[in-house]
Amino acid sequence: MVHRAAAFLVACAAFAQTAYQAEFFPMAVWYGGGKARAPMLEPDPRAKKDIWRKDLRQIKSLGYNTIRCWTDWASGEPAEGRYTFDTVDVLLELAEQEKLRLVIQVYMDAAPDWVGQKFPDALYETAGGEKMKSESAPGYCVDHPGVLKAETAFFTALAERARRSPAFLGWDLWSEPHVINWATANYLYRPEFCFCPSSVRRYRGWLQKKYPSVQGLNEAWYRRFTSWDQVEPGRLSTILSYTDYIDWRTFIQQKLGEDLRARYDAVKRVAPDRIATSHAAIPSLFTSPHAGDGTPDDWIMVRQVDNYGTSMYPKHSMPVGRDPAWRGALLDFERSSAYGPGGRGGFWVGELQGGFGTVALNVSATVTPEDLRIWTWSAVSRGAKGINFYAWYPMNTGYESGGYGLIQLDGTITERSRVAGGIAQVVERNQKLFLNARPVPAEVAIVFNPLAYMVGGRQRAATTTGPQSEVGSIERDSWLGAYRALFPLNVPVDFVHVNELGDLGRYKLVIFPYPLMIPEKAAAVLRAYVRDGGTLVSEARLAWNNERGRASETIPGLGLFEVTGCRETAVQSVPGLKTELQWATDAIPGLKAGDRIPGRLYEETLEPSGPQAQVAARFPNGAPAAVISTFGRGKTLTLGSYVAVAYETERNTAAERFFAGLLDWAGVARPVTVTGGPVEVRMTQSGGSRLLFAFNHGEKETGATIEIAAPAKSATDVTTGKPVTFVSGKLETRLAPGGVWVVRLD
Repeated sequence: MVHRAAAFLVACAAFAQTAYQAEFFPMAVWYGGGKARAPMLEPDPRAKKDIWRKDLRQIKSLGYNTIRCWTDWASGEPAEGRYTFDTVDVLLELAEQEKLRLVIQVYMDAAPDWVGQKFPDALYETAGGEKMKSESAPGYCVDHPGVLKAETAFFTALAERARRSPAFLGWDLWSEPHVINWATANYLYRPEFCFCPSSVRRYRGWLQKKYPSVQGLNEAWYRRFTSWDQVEPGRLSTILSYTDYIDWRTFIQQKLGEDLRARYDAVKRVAPDRIATSHAAIPSLFTSPHAGDGTPDDWIMVRQVDNYGTSMYPKHSMPVGRDPAWRGALLDFERSSAYGPGGRGGFWVGELQGGFGTVALNVSATVTPEDLRIWTWSAVSRGAKGINFYAWYPMNTGYESGGYGLIQLDGTITERSRVAGGIAQVVERNQKLFLNARPVPAEVAIVFNPLAYMVGGRQRAATTTGPQSEVGSIERDSWLGAYRALFPLNVPVDFVHVNELGDLGRYKLVIFPYPLMIPEKAAAVLRAYVRDGGTLVSEARLAWNNERGRASETIPGLGLFEVTGCRETAVQSVPGLKTELQWATDAIPGLKAGDRIPGRLYEETLEPSGPQAQVAARFPNGAPAAVISTFGRGKTLTLGSYVAVAYETERNTAAERFFAGLLDWAGVARPVTVTGGPVEVRMTQSGGSRLLFAFNHGEKETGATIEIAAPAKSATDVTTGKPVTFVSGKLETRLAPGGVWVVRLD
């Protein structure tokens, strides 16, 4: 498999230089023909064509312009080389007749039995050697050359069929990618995949590209291999080096990217003019690379397709839904990967929750029309280029039975479906405006650093806390806490991947929460950023370890002690994991000496080094807890504890003033200022126009004055087309609970 890894790296570099310009904004509903739930199909589709036509006409009458159907491998190729795409054929015919577009979701996890019979050595295998037989899922390991060839042939055959129809818009090639999809082995304890012979061979090929020789691998892993045939993924946790485990987890994420690219290439060879997408179960902000089923990295996946995106289930099957800041973090994270290095701009919400959710006896809070209004416009306000509501009918079987429908299972139209359809009509009338919209550039960045999970190797584990692979961890809560503190200030915030920092010079403020392990190349970028005038705020034990898990001699590590103007002289875990940083300076606007900011986990004593450094805060025992310094033309603030995670777990007004003060300290511009009620405001740029989105997330009507920093001559309500009073750069609004206001500024 060496050749595939090499080709992948070359293709990534070329792909990143290719601009993809969307020409159509799909406002879609998931509909696979009748009431069958994905990935299942109703039998005898031609006999039901007239019934399905009524559904499509109802969908179109409400304002949706696209349907998202699906097919699965087992149904589509019941015998090797015999393809049956009857459902897709009927839906393409109907979509063409009813002037709708169609997206095909492909499920390869539901693999035909003949694949397993032909390739018995392609079963997924755990770290302990247990083999997982497929029971409609999870299929067979694509690392097996025979399985890969068969998969590719299926995609090619489907592309040959679909491309004939002008109604065919494109693909979603992989729903919620993992190594293992749609199957849970409850009889296994924390299984980790995949260790089958084909995966081991592929991993060896990957390692041979990374290390020049077996000796080089031995030095990195502290092992004694004499040939590559002896090398296997590590299965144990040892007291020695855990570089082998970091390599294994890195391989899994890069492998997922290669696998998605293989699907992309298979369909693009046949239908190069149709869009190809994929979407995560949830952005990697909320997942852990430790997960045994293998979770993707959005920054890798976004390079492989025309648009990468995410599912979005704010209430899923939970009694209390996700709050506005959590939803904002999800969307801004996906936006950041889509519009960042390697992305081609824009993302799709592959699945947007259409109705209340169920997982067995767990039933979510009610999904209201106001929910759909806010969720949909929130995605558009971040530069989304496609919305796919899940689903038209509720699920009719499985443990999600009865859930997630825009309408009732008996066909009764709901107010939710009308509201979502009304938004679809607005988007359809303004296709060019929304397609050309790009996020307003951010001056603030939060460093997303999944490498932080790797401290200690397998000693750390993924603790799943949500229905879509979400994890609960200090890493996730650190990134989320920093974002949450900034969310009410209506300032654009990017997430930047620690492996994709590029030129940080476009940001005035970079916040680096929980920075325990970082790549050496990232340290060089941070050094240059501060030297050239940037403002860096980092938390405790910056660069404690490098990407191989090796400790720095001085902390902050990798030479960053010179940048931060301080050194760690002591560190301890705090009893109860809670501490405070008592502020000792007025340097940060909004804070005064004596203010106390909560911290978590560690108390790291920081000794200032040089006349440019000063103690900014102290722990309760009097030890220095924070240091402000300068380096080159820039400045730094180093915190000896974890303030961001403390804010995520427990709100604190002093911490809110602290994060707001960082913006002023770094000179961050405020694109809008809101006075009056608590209203969220986001903006995009579309040609010579700007789009302003105002959201009332509260349960009461609120009024607000929105002052725009950049000048504009006129304003128009995008929903009604009516002019809006715009005086001295100010807009006045009153928003009902769950209300959204979309204004075009020219």
